[in-house]
Amino acid sequence: MKGMTWLPGGGFTMGCERFYPEEAPERAAEVDGFWIDRHPVTVREFQLFVRETGHQTVAERAPSQEEYPDADSALLVAGSLVFQQPAGPVPLNDYHRWWGWIPGADWRHPAGPGSDLAGRARHPVTHVAWEDAAAYAAWAGKGLPSEIEWEYAARGGVEGALFAWGDDEMPGGRLMANHWQGTFPHHNTGANGYVGTSPVGAFPPNGWGLYDVTGNVWEWTAEHFSSASGDRSCCTPTAPGEFPRRVIKGGSHLCAPNYCLRYRPAARQGETVDTSTSHIGFRCVSRVPGP
Repeated sequence: MKGMTWLPGGGFTMGCERFYPEEAPERAAEVDGFWIDRHPVTVREFQLFVRETGHQTVAERAPSQEEYPDADSALLVAGSLVFQQPAGPVPLNDYHRWWGWIPGADWRHPAGPGSDLAGRARHPVTHVAWEDAAAYAAWAGKGLPSEIEWEYAARGGVEGALFAWGDDEMPGGRLMANHWQGTFPHHNTGANGYVGTSPVGAFPPNGWGLYDVTGNVWEWTAEHFSSASGDRSCCTPTAPGEFPRRVIKGGSHLCAPNYCLRYRPAARQGETVDTSTSHIGFRCVSRVPGP
């Protein structure tokens, strides 16, 4: 299938017990064969979907008072969450220090009003809530991956490794994914060539030829989120208890070793389905028979 890779079914060890509690336990998992997009859905691809369907994303629609009965009505305007880099060190126990609700921010205006898509056609689309990702997948005749499918694909056939490419974070000194360089959240050196998202394919593929399976943007899955051991929700804002949550995988350009070492296949978080941000995207799967 165009733009997709066929992955044969098989077994693998899912999860990790060395980092964050929501990733445990390590367990044996089996998956049937499936097709998966070689890279996250890009701005250009999402633009075609909107042009053909007229889809209006969650971020482009003003929330209703019925959905948010306790909210100030003056704040119920269309918008999305945008990362805002602090000028200096801040406590790491409060994500409000680096996330801001920006009226007018959406997939067309990723940094808010006045920003645009110039030079971003090959970047992953962002500011898409779960229903936006699901709508695109349905239009494309595909679906969103289950968490098992996503992790199996991200591991690229490298059994039990910490990263999608192995256990060495920087083999030969080479950066393998778009993640934060420096001290999060106030100092990003840009040593990997990017501050923010990068064009898909800018970093090496994994063993199955899939790009950006970790870093760049978190990716929605079809999975409902649950965690017996809790979820610290590091760099991803969330509001437990208000809306259902779905699993997101892979980490993003905001993940940093000093705070959020989640650019790994086993990493997972729960995100409320009404949330859109400047660092969440998605890719699709198809379960039609393989070649």
